[in-house]
Amino acid sequence: MTNQIVDFRTQIDSESTAPAADQLIAGDPRHQVSNYFSDPTQQFHSGVWSSTRGKWRIRYSESEFCCLTRGLVALENLEGKRWEFGPGVGFLVPAGFAGTWEVIEDCTKFYVIFEART
Repeated sequence: MTNQIVDFRTQIDSESTAPAADQLIAGDPRHQVSNYFSDPTQQFHSGVWSSTRGKWRIRYSESEFCCLTRGLVALENLEGKRWEFGPGVGFLVPAGFAGTWEVIEDCTKFYVIFEART
């Protein structure tokens, strides 16, 4: 384990991803993920994620703290409750959450993920 500070201003390689075809609801969203840190247990991760517009189904096995730095997103649970988040707003998606994630305006967020081993 490193005892060095992780500086998110440092440029690192990113990975391009997209929602699985069976999860996609609308648009053609493309994601960029720069994972700056993973602990040795591979349960804790942190980095920067960006996405273009679109909407897809989600089911969280991990808990994720997000803080949007640009754009606008909406999450909706299976019961139809909807939350919208814009720049500077932090929110937590708990493990077990299921519903949809919609990128209304191209967005970027910091993320911190914890996924407990079962």
